[in-house]
Amino acid sequence: MSEKAHYYVPVGPIHPALKEPIRVEAKVQGEKIVEVDVKRGFAHRGIEYMGMKRNAIQTLYLSERICGICSISHPYAFVVTSEKALGIEAPPRAQYIRTIVAELERIHSHILWLGVVAHEIGFDPLLFWTWKGREKVLDVLELITGNRINYAMYMIGGVRRDLKEGHIKALRDMIDYYRKFNEQMKEVFLSDPAYKARTRGVAQLSKKMALELNVVGPTARAAGIRMDIRQDIPYDAYADMDVRAIVPQDFVSDPRGDAYDITVVRLYEIDQSLDIIEYCINELPEGKILAIDRYPVLLAKIKRTEGEAIGAHEAPRGEVIHYLKYDGTRNGPAVWKVIAPSYNNINSWAPLLLGAEVADIPVVVAYIDPCMCCNDRLALVKAEDGRVLDPGVLHRKAVEKTERIKRELGVRE
Repeated sequence: MSEKAHYYVPVGPIHPALKEPIRVEAKVQGEKIVEVDVKRGFAHRGIEYMGMKRNAIQTLYLSERICGICSISHPYAFVVTSEKALGIEAPPRAQYIRTIVAELERIHSHILWLGVVAHEIGFDPLLFWTWKGREKVLDVLELITGNRINYAMYMIGGVRRDLKEGHIKALRDMIDYYRKFNEQMKEVFLSDPAYKARTRGVAQLSKKMALELNVVGPTARAAGIRMDIRQDIPYDAYADMDVRAIVPQDFVSDPRGDAYDITVVRLYEIDQSLDIIEYCINELPEGKILAIDRYPVLLAKIKRTEGEAIGAHEAPRGEVIHYLKYDGTRNGPAVWKVIAPSYNNINSWAPLLLGAEVADIPVVVAYIDPCMCCNDRLALVKAEDGRVLDPGVLHRKAVEKTERIKRELGVRE
């Protein structure tokens, strides 16, 4: 048998199928992918560096812009880490409000993911239907925080806005709405034979492979790993309730860790989020919402406090981890490092794509719900001889190129 021809199918970094820049180079034989190379690093924005040049409150707002969809995840990790480093404890009422807002975001993010996966496999009416249903939670987020995205809700030592009676009523109405709507989504996604056939066996990640690749969040739970920061290292209101990680074997008879199983995980996590929100509004403590209610006083405390900590939040995509160091000489962080779930989960793309068909590339890519802006934390540039080019060398090379072009053009000083 003669060897079949191989072809390269490059996707990205700019491509209609991609919402953010990344490059996937697939070597295909017929319709089968036989080699994969994933290239990232196209969306580095230097946010950590900028955050170390500002005061802590400014950096908190900057952290909210690491990710647009999950814009509560990074500020949540930032405030809990800062509080550990600075010795500040948020009031109980603020802790419960934080938990409510975080679970509202989980609901909207999971419904968004369900619509995106439906779109990638060609079920656009399902995309429109799910996103129409998603409007309800966005309306509640806007009512509580003032915005549908980038909520500016959290503060070191608490939250910036309290919950009023009208907010509580809107939350209860939303819970009733999604109890019914999520049952409809389960029926459509989990019982439809076409959706099941299109996702069963696609993007199949074994438990062993998930552990080796260090994937997190729904990607890990779909592989049967019962891991969740809210369960394993509970914080705020999560510490007052028994949060149990959702895994597909709790609901389906033959879990395989594929795109169908991650659909199961996300659908049942919506139910879990509704339970958490209901618990929080029923048990919402009275009291203040800020440990230090004057920002100049907070910044003055930060400036004279030395400490460091690692904190985490279970974002809709998986665990977000922040490291912060305050050195007692400035009113902002001296060191700030961020790890987002996409940094881990993108590692699964290459093994999942190997042996898959070209038409499954969008499903595999959407499977982990990737965020490139969350993922790209550092840009490393090397010379041809393998040396790392520091900023001084890069600047010198840029100047040398300018001088060379001037000489070629005959430009005089």
